[in-house]
Amino acid sequence: MSADSSRVRCHGSLCKMELSESVQRGLKILADPTVFDQRGFAALVDVSFRSLNAAHGDPTVLDHPELKNIDQIFVKQSHTAVVTFILESVKHNCDKSTLSSCLEELSFSAERIDVFYTAYEKHKTVLVKLLSCIGRRLPEINDVSWRLQYQIKVAHVTEEFSLHSFIQKSKLLILFYFPTECTVDKVDEPFYLITLNTENEGGFSEDVNFTCTVEQLQDLVGKLKDAAKSMERASQM
Repeated sequence: MSADSSRVRCHGSLCKMELSESVQRGLKILADPTVFDQRGFAALVDVSFRSLNAAHGDPTVLDHPELKNIDQIFVKQSHTAVVTFILESVKHNCDKSTLSSCLEELSFSAERIDVFYTAYEKHKTVLVKLLSCIGRRLPEINDVSWRLQYQIKVAHVTEEFSLHSFIQKSKLLILFYFPTECTVDKVDEPFYLITLNTENEGGFSEDVNFTCTVEQLQDLVGKLKDAAKSMERASQM
C-alpha cells in the first residue's frame, strides 16, 4: 500500500473532498499541542493563508518568531498540509460544519478549529478569485460598452471631443462635450475605447479595456459575425 493510499473523506452539504495520508499527518502534527502551542498554531495558520495570497512566493514566509523554536521539519510538513487543506476547502466551497467535522477527525480542538475557520472566512473571497484565475473555463462576456473619441486642436491647445454611447436595458444614452467659442485647427483620426464586461469561472466580474481605429473595429465586427454564422451552422448539423 502506498503512503498516500489511506485517505480521509470529508463530506458535507457543500463539500466532498479527500485528504491524502501525508496531508493528514501534517495536520495531525499541527493539532498536537506538544508540538505547536496555541501561539505557534495561530502563527502557522496565518502564514499559510498569507503565503497563498502573496503575488510571488516568499522564501521567508516561515521565518515567524513564534515558529523559531519548533522543529523545522514539522513546521514545513504542517505548512504544506495546511496549504493543501485550504485550497481543497476553497475549491469545494466547504462550510463551517464540514470543516469542523474534518478537523475534529484530525484531532483539532474546538479552539483551534475556531482559529482556522476565522482565517478561512477572512481570506476565502480572495482565494476563490485566485483559483478562478487558473480555472479551465475562459471568461464569458456579459456586456459591451464603447466610446468614440476624437482629439482636436483648438487655438493651439489640445482638447477632446467625446461621443460616449452605451446601451443599458435597451436605453441609449449619448453624452457630448465640445468647447464653445473656439476655432478648430485640426481633427485627428477618431478611435474607439471598448470595454468588455466579463465574468470568470468563480463568478467574479472584470472589465477588459482596449482601443482600436474605425478600420480595426470593422475588422473585429466582421470576424465576430463570421464566428456567429459558424456557430449557427454548427448548431443546425
